[in-house]
Amino acid sequence: MNIEFREATTEDVEEMCAVNRASIEGLADESYDKAQVAAWVGGVAPELYPIDSADAYLLLAERNGDIVGLGWMKPEADEYFDASVDGEITGIYVHPAVAGDGIGSRLYDRLETFARERGVGSLGLWASLNATSFYDKLGYIRATEQTLEYEDGIEVPVVEMVKRLN
Repeated sequence: MNIEFREATTEDVEEMCAVNRASIEGLADESYDKAQVAAWVGGVAPELYPIDSADAYLLLAERNGDIVGLGWMKPEADEYFDASVDGEITGIYVHPAVAGDGIGSRLYDRLETFARERGVGSLGLWASLNATSFYDKLGYIRATEQTLEYEDGIEVPVVEMVKRLN
């Protein structure tokens, strides 16, 4: 399978949303109930992706010109982490049709390389329950449990994870 990687542009946002939603609906349903999945998917919107921000790096995986995966990171982590981390992996989403083909790992490798090239010493992330084993294999340590809160009081548990790069 020939996969190309490139930075995201504003023209990609709608297709990114579609892949993000498909990933949640197709891969998280064994870890979350229907209401949690629906709330999470409902939170996916074009403004979620800081494409024009100098503070974020958004990367796409394409197959035959179609986006099949996306990932993004920030060299400076936001304030929501309990653990002390320099940067963050904000998200990695792969279309379910290509899940298990190594695209998520390849996206991650490129994001971590980007972080290392900028002197980031540690990365944090909030992993969905269905993604914790993926991040375990990448060398992340589970730090604490967190909860994402959505409308109507719907709570989605996630795991804060940390990886030291140096």
